[in-house]
Amino acid sequence: MRHSSVRGEGAPAQPGEISGGGSGESGAVPPPRGGSGGGVPKRRGRRRVLRWVSSILSFLILATAAGGYLYYRHLNGSIRTDVLNLGENKLGGSKPNAFGQTPLNILLIGSDARDDAANQALGGAKDTFGGPPLADVQMLLHLSADRSNMSVVSMPRDTMLMMPKCTEPGGKVHQASKGLVQTNESLSRGGPGCTVAAWSELTRIPIDHFMMIDFKGVVTMADAIGGVPVCVQQNVESRTRDGKGSGLKLPAGTSTIQGEQALQWLRTRYGFEDGTDLGRTHAQHMYMNSMAREFRKNAKLSNPVKLNSLAQAAIKAMVVDPGLNKIDKLYDLSMELKKVPTGRITMTTMPWVYSTREEGRVEPKPVEAEALFRMVREDIALDGKGSGTPNPDGTPASPAAPSSSTAPAAPSQPAADPAAPPAKIAVSVRNATGGKDGAQVRVKGRADEVAAILVGKGFTKAQSTQQTGAEDTTVVRFSSPGQAGDAAAVATALGLPATAVEKSDEVTGIVLFVGKDWRGGNAPTPPPPAPTKAPDSARPLNGDDDKECMAVQPGFTW
Repeated sequence: MRHSSVRGEGAPAQPGEISGGGSGESGAVPPPRGGSGGGVPKRRGRRRVLRWVSSILSFLILATAAGGYLYYRHLNGSIRTDVLNLGENKLGGSKPNAFGQTPLNILLIGSDARDDAANQALGGAKDTFGGPPLADVQMLLHLSADRSNMSVVSMPRDTMLMMPKCTEPGGKVHQASKGLVQTNESLSRGGPGCTVAAWSELTRIPIDHFMMIDFKGVVTMADAIGGVPVCVQQNVESRTRDGKGSGLKLPAGTSTIQGEQALQWLRTRYGFEDGTDLGRTHAQHMYMNSMAREFRKNAKLSNPVKLNSLAQAAIKAMVVDPGLNKIDKLYDLSMELKKVPTGRITMTTMPWVYSTREEGRVEPKPVEAEALFRMVREDIALDGKGSGTPNPDGTPASPAAPSSSTAPAAPSQPAADPAAPPAKIAVSVRNATGGKDGAQVRVKGRADEVAAILVGKGFTKAQSTQQTGAEDTTVVRFSSPGQAGDAAAVATALGLPATAVEKSDEVTGIVLFVGKDWRGGNAPTPPPPAPTKAPDSARPLNGDDDKECMAVQPGFTW
């Protein structure tokens, strides 16, 4: 398979590393500066890390410099918008918890678009000018319902996924993929709404908003910060013997970096840990956590001139969904984000394994990736501290009282659609017990058996159908908003969670897909208890951890 989703890529990544180099850096781990070894593969696209920097940096600016945005209402006309979700299976917005509090899930997308002079100057790779953009950075930010904690989940850009069907507003259809596709190609399948759809399909997490950033404004924002402390375990210089690398040169211990040096830190892969994108991602997480602490500790952005320059750079480089298309909406969102102390921010990377189907690429790690997604779906803090302030004995506190905030950023929920009596609800039942991976044969006659269970519960119009499906978990899908209450009633009768109810344009009426979790018996197999802390494979990093120090790759010291 030819992977067109890597800018300037000469060859797939090799085992032991993840592709996606910075400026002048190849996909494989090179020989160290002055060392011996074979030649270096062709360089990958330049400064790919800028997408990551742009998205997180801009978002933290919105989160911590909120007051300044009261001055920038005139920037409304500069905010660009795009459709939130172009997929068929729309989960809707996040649902309130028992206390009426609503979590927020925001997908941060870094585009490598080289569609104007500014982006081309920053991005390099002239052969890609005007080509389709790639979503080379994808991070899901989860703000807990009680605003006590925040989680960030990054997805490696070389992750291979099944792409959903995406339909552009003008009617152009991108059919669902028949095989694995690299996740960063989602952006070229109609825009950020297809990246959102791909995340929704994979994680089953309802996504409320997205923010997409390109190259522009990154350097300006880096200079405006005023310096961020970082740490390395040894003297480090990111330079290979043939002159490639970010050029970062720091002494062992803690240094305060800004401007070009901050950009070098964020671009460095050669010299950190094992010389792959994983080490670079870890360094980026450390930088962003440190920057958040600096924002909280100092009034570095209280200067209105700096704020104005910073805001204009960020907003002009940003595309958002219609729910965030005004400065006051961004301001309200930032006020919600400010409620979370840095000690309750957890940065993670989706657990992954090398793909056995696509050489040099990765796939979500079975069990552990789903465990991380489930924690976000169920609003479980990744740091293991639960909601609210922990009790003195270290046990989680009771959920916080409902917030008085009425910020528009937390979408208001429509009134519940009332359900008809069970005997009046028509339900089609499909056998999907083989699962999405097709590893198991569908249980013969299972749709008939489950239809009979529904009839026994009063849903006398339930009927099995010859149509089948492939689902890992049992799900109820409905086609029109007026059927939402009826679909929820079916799920409740079967003991299914609210997340098992989905609106879909792929069905007519209400359809129950009997998944791999219900191959026998009168009820689906209940899921195992939810985890209480992010798995170690996600490399969780706490926002208050100011002792973290980057390991240096052998051969890159001075």
